[in-house]
Amino acid sequence: MSEIVKRTADNCRNTLYTACMAVVLFGLMAATPLFAQTPAPVQSQPVALTGGTIHTLEGDTIENGTIVFDNGIITAIGTDVSIPEGAVTEDVSGRHIYPGLIHAWSQIGLFEISAVEMTLDLNEVGPINPNLRAERAFHAASRHIGVARSAGITTSVSTPGSGWGSPLIAGQSAAMMMDGWTWEEMTLQAGLGMMVSWPNPGNTRNYTRQLEELREAFADARAYVTAVRAHAAGNAPRHDFDSRWHAMKPVLDGAMPVVVSANDMRQIQDAITWAQEEDIKLIILGGRDAHLVTEHLLAYDVPVLITTVQSSPSRWWEPYNAWYELPAQLHQAGVRFAIAGSSSAANANRLPFEAGTAAAFGLPADEALKSLTLYPAQIFGLDDRIGSLEVGKQADLLITTGNPIEYSTRVEQVYVAGRKSDMRDFQRQMYERYSEKIRQRQAHAD
Repeated sequence: MSEIVKRTADNCRNTLYTACMAVVLFGLMAATPLFAQTPAPVQSQPVALTGGTIHTLEGDTIENGTIVFDNGIITAIGTDVSIPEGAVTEDVSGRHIYPGLIHAWSQIGLFEISAVEMTLDLNEVGPINPNLRAERAFHAASRHIGVARSAGITTSVSTPGSGWGSPLIAGQSAAMMMDGWTWEEMTLQAGLGMMVSWPNPGNTRNYTRQLEELREAFADARAYVTAVRAHAAGNAPRHDFDSRWHAMKPVLDGAMPVVVSANDMRQIQDAITWAQEEDIKLIILGGRDAHLVTEHLLAYDVPVLITTVQSSPSRWWEPYNAWYELPAQLHQAGVRFAIAGSSSAANANRLPFEAGTAAAFGLPADEALKSLTLYPAQIFGLDDRIGSLEVGKQADLLITTGNPIEYSTRVEQVYVAGRKSDMRDFQRQMYERYSEKIRQRQAHAD
């Protein structure tokens, strides 16, 4: 058999496999209700939660307090609150009310089943893709949304680019609300950050080449923006539209930060130097060695999104608790940070426990909670809308049995922009299904 025939046969087999997987996937979705989680309706009347312990994260904890929200916005909070006429009142005595958690680095909505390529929308062809927008690819019916929401996550920073082989410039992340029917309805903020995967300095030749490619991309974008502005001022002929360089304008204007994935000390230092040269806002994603360059981070006010806490050491000479103690080390040094956890959509429900581990290794518990709420909101410029419980902010909140970062805590109810979300997620449905199987078999055995 010739090489051409072999390749053709392989392509046919791959195409057939993909088609078969699609049939199986959609067949399962049609045959079982396990994937179907109906979005909550938009809030239509005021809601008052009374008698709970309210943790605002921007002031004192309010015992036996009341929080009122209407049209998705908090309208009153305190111990002496007037409940509006016609409000739905719910007594949450003995429970705690917290702000919704923010998953600051996530594949939710862009990743469904790893074995089915058509459900993955993380990376695009080519190394320079600044015009890609995560919200446009967001799958509003993803089964991972409900699981994450049941763990207390009300906002996902859905992010293109993932791991080894990610494009140099992967595109723009977006803050997505964890309830709604469509991506348009669920988009809290598009263009949240421009994602850059910093090259690996282990290979000097590739490192130099990729950095030059990155610098050229920014130089081309600046030249394009200058040409467009010159035309608008009547000083130059019209320049052809280029979606890639047009997408870079908010970065060059300082309206959108660049989120650089960097763990190695050299990567972090080089990224800071590069950001100063380009005069752009920088956020470090990963930050394994951030505790070694705290003075550099503080000097340029560069925040860090820690991508994992519950992880083993990356190098043989590191202590077992290297990642566990990283948040506490940055906190002690005064570096702004948030805990983003793993980007895995399937494991988003583990996010609270990343902060819980940090609390067990030196980070104050209130700081650990803020690292999932207020701090990521501040880093991304969303703190005027989410991240804490205050009048005028979006009604993203949790009703719990305790602190969300503790394993023993149960999240009983989640509100997203005032919507009372469905708490029967995929995992809970599976639990109920197989609990019933055991019950039936036990009954038959008796």
